[in-house]
Amino acid sequence: MSQNNHEEHAEQPFISHLIELRDRILRVVFCVLVVFLALAYYANDIYALLAGPLMKHMPANSTMIAIEVASPFFTPFKLALVVAVFISVPYILYQFWAFVAPGLYKQERRLILPLLIASTLLFYLGVAFSYFVVFPLIFGFLTAAAPPGVAVMTDITQYLDFVLTMFFAFGVCFEVPILTIVLVWAGLVTPRELAEKRPYVIVGAFIVGMVLTPPDAISQTLLAVPMWMLFELGLLSSRLFARKPESADPAGGLIKTLPDEIDSPKHK
Repeated sequence: MSQNNHEEHAEQPFISHLIELRDRILRVVFCVLVVFLALAYYANDIYALLAGPLMKHMPANSTMIAIEVASPFFTPFKLALVVAVFISVPYILYQFWAFVAPGLYKQERRLILPLLIASTLLFYLGVAFSYFVVFPLIFGFLTAAAPPGVAVMTDITQYLDFVLTMFFAFGVCFEVPILTIVLVWAGLVTPRELAEKRPYVIVGAFIVGMVLTPPDAISQTLLAVPMWMLFELGLLSSRLFARKPESADPAGGLIKTLPDEIDSPKHK
């Protein structure tokens, strides 16, 4: 009888957590839906704003095209939905934080909340960097590289997919400082070890830039160099989160614990 009561008490917290998770997911979906409905009326204007960096470099009297029947209608709404999720990120992270915070230690809560805020700001910064700095250079290069006699007319759906891919790539790559801090805080690596691997990090940054960006040296460099600089920033900040030795003598040296066999009477 007591065993059945114990199992019931064990199941109740699990079910309550599932109910809470469901409620928070529904709140996130409702928030995104409300923002999307507010943006739906301006979907075409939002797409025109997104297409601005490309249109500035298009040849005179040229326009974008739609090769699918329904793409002029659905593509702007797809963008409006993505923007709604983008705007709702702070609320989404708040719901995530409210769900996991009760199960964390006080020290973990002090660290994770600033990291959530910093990671959000860095992702936004990566998106803004790609829009205001990278896109004008990339589209200027790509449109100028068109062979003679070729009319540059980009499909609106293909353009949206390309832009969203670039936004995601730069947003994720700008999370390098957060990744560096988490690795050091978790004790998986030390700042000194990371500093010794700097040449590999630089090479890896250019490889990532080569994979995630168009095949031109400008866009690859514009992604690789910020990743390198952000790594250096994360390396500098990670020294504040490096784990200290658990036990040390007053002079600052580690206290070494001798094996029990040395202190036993047989060794005296």
